[in-house]
Amino acid sequence: MIKPPVWTEDQLEKGRNAAIEVFRKRRMEEPLEEYLEAFDAYQSVIEELLESTVDLRELDSQLIDVVTDKNQLEVLRYLPGPPISADDLKTLADAVLTPSKLRANPLMAKSIAQIILNGIDRRRFPWVTEGREPTEAERSAAVLASAALLATSRAGTKRRTEDKDQQETEVMEMLAAAGLRRVSTRDIPVLSAAPGRGEFCAESRLGTRKADIVLGLWDGRVMPIECKVSNSSTNSVKRLNNDAAVKAVSWKSDFGTVQVIPAAVLSGVYKLHNLQDAQARGLTIFWSHDIAELIGWIASTK
Repeated sequence: MIKPPVWTEDQLEKGRNAAIEVFRKRRMEEPLEEYLEAFDAYQSVIEELLESTVDLRELDSQLIDVVTDKNQLEVLRYLPGPPISADDLKTLADAVLTPSKLRANPLMAKSIAQIILNGIDRRRFPWVTEGREPTEAERSAAVLASAALLATSRAGTKRRTEDKDQQETEVMEMLAAAGLRRVSTRDIPVLSAAPGRGEFCAESRLGTRKADIVLGLWDGRVMPIECKVSNSSTNSVKRLNNDAAVKAVSWKSDFGTVQVIPAAVLSGVYKLHNLQDAQARGLTIFWSHDIAELIGWIASTK
């Protein structure tokens, strides 16, 4: 059986530099309009929140209406510095964030408000901690800063989600164009349940972990493929080393080092030593900008 490629340091360096250039080009071409639309939408919600709560000084009187409104609850999470994620807020406030639960249990709502006010960003909302009315300049600055913070977060999240979805779609389209047949998604507790030779399926559970794509190679082996998009070298550790490489080790442990060829298709920004670490742990690396390399290797397994 043909072995998967193991790249040299120079090859990995060349691949990652090319990926960074693609990332730079796409990042600079992002439409400003999406950010501005998000900014305007959040600005309106923030102004509404401040007006209804008398600049947050009477938050308690409007609390249930605020925390049961999806948009206002999101804005509320961004009032502290730094912002609090939805998952963290659930844990910190020991609360469920569904409107029905919050209406039925006002103590949950009060706990949420307490967490938010305790962590309020004193640079954006100095009047809250000082117990006074804001000046017009302070109020305007707080609205603009908060809208920018929320819009930036929304644009980044949307970009990462769309990039990953697009990457997965492109990989599957290339597989289909190369003559492989897409089959239904399924749980794969044993390799006999995996797609057959020349077949692939979208996100499926292989053993105990999900793979973005599971492919049946022409020689009978199985290739789980992870599609990873990283917008920074720091983020790449989470995407590549703490996720894809961990899965590779798990799959090889569960199914054997010969029968499973874990792979990742990467785009974005990665550090060289992180790529080397992932490869050393059994992850075969391909690049989104050179997907033909993956297609060619798959064809070589016939």
